Amino acid sequence: MRQHFLRIIARRMNSFGWVSSVSFFFISLAVSADAINFERDIAPILEERCIDCHGEAKEKSGLRLDTRANMLRGGDSGLAAVIPGNPEKSYLLEVVKHLDPDVMMPPDEDRIPAKEIHLLERWIKAGSIWPGQMAAGEEMKSDHWSFQAINRPDSPEEYASYSNPIDRFLLKRLSEDKLTFSDPAIPQSLIRRVSIVLTGLPPTLADTKTFLAAYEKDSDQAYELLVDRLLDSAHFGERWAQHWLDVIRWAETNGSESNMYRKNAWIYRDYVMRALNEDKPYDRFLFEQIAGDSVGQGDATGFLVAGPHVPVATVGQEPAARRQARADRMDEIMQTVGASALGVTIGCARCHNHKFDPISIRDYYAMTAVFEDVEFGSRFPELATDHPRRLRGQELYGKIREVHAELKPMGPWVEDWIGYKELHFTPVTAEKVRIKFNWGGVRLDEIEIFGPTDHGRNVAAAAEGTQTFSPPEMAVARADLKHVNDGKYGTQAWSAKAPADSKKKPWIEFTFTQPHDIERIRLSTNREDFFETAYLEGLNKFNFGPYRVEIPTEDGQWKQIASTMTFDQLNKKHTSRKGLLNTLQELIELVNEEGPRPSFVARFIQPVKTHILMRGSPENPRDEVLPAGLSQLGGDLNLRTHASGPERRAAFAQWLISPGNPLVPRVAVNRIWHHVFGQGIVTTTSDFGAAGTPPTHPGLLEWLAAEFMQPASRLARSNETQPWSIKHMIRLMVMSDAFRQSSAPGKKGITADADSQLLWRYPPKRVEAEVIRDSILQASDTLDRTIGGRSYRIHNVKKRYAQWEVTDNHGSETWRRMIYQERMRRVDDQMFTVFDFPDCGQVRAKRPVSTTPLQALNLMNSNFVMNQSNLIAERARQDTNGHPELAIQRCFELLLGRPPTINEQASCLDLVRESELQLVCRAIINSNEFAFLP
Repeated sequence: MRQHFLRIIARRMNSFGWVSSVSFFFISLAVSADAINFERDIAPILEERCIDCHGEAKEKSGLRLDTRANMLRGGDSGLAAVIPGNPEKSYLLEVVKHLDPDVMMPPDEDRIPAKEIHLLERWIKAGSIWPGQMAAGEEMKSDHWSFQAINRPDSPEEYASYSNPIDRFLLKRLSEDKLTFSDPAIPQSLIRRVSIVLTGLPPTLADTKTFLAAYEKDSDQAYELLVDRLLDSAHFGERWAQHWLDVIRWAETNGSESNMYRKNAWIYRDYVMRALNEDKPYDRFLFEQIAGDSVGQGDATGFLVAGPHVPVATVGQEPAARRQARADRMDEIMQTVGASALGVTIGCARCHNHKFDPISIRDYYAMTAVFEDVEFGSRFPELATDHPRRLRGQELYGKIREVHAELKPMGPWVEDWIGYKELHFTPVTAEKVRIKFNWGGVRLDEIEIFGPTDHGRNVAAAAEGTQTFSPPEMAVARADLKHVNDGKYGTQAWSAKAPADSKKKPWIEFTFTQPHDIERIRLSTNREDFFETAYLEGLNKFNFGPYRVEIPTEDGQWKQIASTMTFDQLNKKHTSRKGLLNTLQELIELVNEEGPRPSFVARFIQPVKTHILMRGSPENPRDEVLPAGLSQLGGDLNLRTHASGPERRAAFAQWLISPGNPLVPRVAVNRIWHHVFGQGIVTTTSDFGAAGTPPTHPGLLEWLAAEFMQPASRLARSNETQPWSIKHMIRLMVMSDAFRQSSAPGKKGITADADSQLLWRYPPKRVEAEVIRDSILQASDTLDRTIGGRSYRIHNVKKRYAQWEVTDNHGSETWRRMIYQERMRRVDDQMFTVFDFPDCGQVRAKRPVSTTPLQALNLMNSNFVMNQSNLIAERARQDTNGHPELAIQRCFELLLGRPPTINEQASCLDLVRESELQLVCRAIINSNEFAFLP
């Protein structure tokens, strides 16, 4: 066996030619006589102790020790087996020395003798010289198709008579099975299909009549104008935003046992809709969601915290638990980025190298280093100068400043900003500030002090070098004093109280590094409760007891500069003061509702060093890693440890959308294809790795990806179609003959391709829960078409750590499109969940489609359907002056966009005579025609 191993070594030495051999010869001459000799000292150890389990024939734990490159790369653990010149960090030595109780190799009975371990240690320290392999790199490139560069193929010439390249590729593949396209769909089916695909709403009867009239004159022109009108509709963004939100698992609660509400998270949803309606280039769309805070699109970073998480406040104080929770939150970010943009399962590399794809544990933690400054939470989002909320905020803040100017001569005052309260007073210069509380116990999450110029600079922050002091006799009931100015909200609050037998009250003193001008002090308890959760019963209203603020005088005494205990006196002295304070509070409430507001779109912290976590455990950190993308795709971002958070994320976003990253365009166009045709060219829409399915039409996928990045098709809407245009790709697809063909089955097609993957017909598919609900509301003429804004509520006011419950999902205040419904994790909405509406806990690039009796029961007997059926029936009666036959016809037109057949009319007339017209509506709603794309 040993001779076999040595022959392998010799063969590999020879493969590098005489240059390597001569180089090694001179290396050997340069060392002393007792230097380590690989063939003599190291190869026998590897052959005897290691190669049986870690060689070419067997590769336990993904580790091979029969080549230097494999040693440098390491196994599934992601740690290099040897690091030349650094035996202390070489995992091979840790394992053979049995330093890790979980991994001791070889086992005790075959343990390597200390003398041989010493030889290995010397060999590594000397540079791990391995003759013939010194030029071999440690990286192995994957030959998997999705990681290869994109090259635009020519469309099949034999089908050049078809103007759309999509049709040419499809027909070429169909011909291999002796198939072709089906006949064109009838115009009534076509308008219903394209309207639902593009906007999620069926056409109105007026839309259908207009289209049919135009279609008779010029079918191609009529259809093209229809497509362009639908793409320009504001409802397009609502429809396609839902697809994106499914992928990133966006919801308005955290998940977990507490399942707290994420306040104002909906502004991210509105960003997505706005971006899609504007046809924001997809590369820019991705960039803004990763680094939007640096380009005035702060609401876009809600993408980073879209997934579920366990809030810090519910983890407890134990440091190890907090570290684990932080690692879990970072993993949620990795899942979001990996599934949505890259289409690979990055999370598999959290504990070890990916089993199937070229993603190492080092890659995983290098990517977490990119997002090290991201924390789940709220902040005031950075908004562009022309953003409506910013403009409204400027208007309101201008009015607030006017009230401030009137209040200043009247003494100090307090403003309630929901999450905190601010005490305003006449500006003073001070190097020390003391706050004295007029009650026995105090609990504060954060105290902040600001000046009149740099409004956002908290001069009391520990990061500014400010020191805090409190009398030693004050008993610390919870967290240390240092947490009162650590800049971290909702983590650990300083809680102290005076001794029971003492008349003294708590106080705290801040000492700045230099004198500062100050004019307001902000106090808060757990601001996270207010900024990141909402309408929780049992949450005490933010309300501090009285306190006063003092600064030292030159003679060593303390002078009061403001006190909350003087307000009644000041109100009596200045008769207009109380009215001004009421006006001020009203303006603050308007700012919170209409202006820039703290919103759950991530908050940013100071990034720290990132280490590989052995087996995913924060208690076992190993090598430090620098921020980077996937090494397989040239992910070196040229960043260092000290790089700022925005710098890291911007560099990563640029790498993500660079021409050298073929995953992003492939994944994007495949996902668009899935939503247009019902199934992707790659059916595993969020797994383009080795465990995913291969593309059914590889050439077509390549052409689409290339066209996405650089439009060249003559079918573009204009000569100036921008790169990465989502609307351009959708337009290409829906303008194809493949999309416009009939969905009717054919014996030959069913036999050869039962799932219609080859698109010999348009694949019929059930519409989503949102389409069913919105279509019913449109038919009853009750649909509120307002675009954007706060979500409507169908859930109860939640008690702490209790489950949300559906209280009403059919009242008039909920008659907006379903994308505006509050999305709660772990909560069944009691009707549309049965139609596979996602729970927002798992990536849903492709929703499952189930068929259960509950679906029919809900569409027949739910309160929502029964109430809406009454409204549809009433509308039909009013439109037809109560004529039974005409009313039946009207119900069909409102719900299906067509009149009833003779048999349908007769059956429904019998039903109306025996029962009510609303029962006809419920029956139509229960039909396949209503719930399926034609």
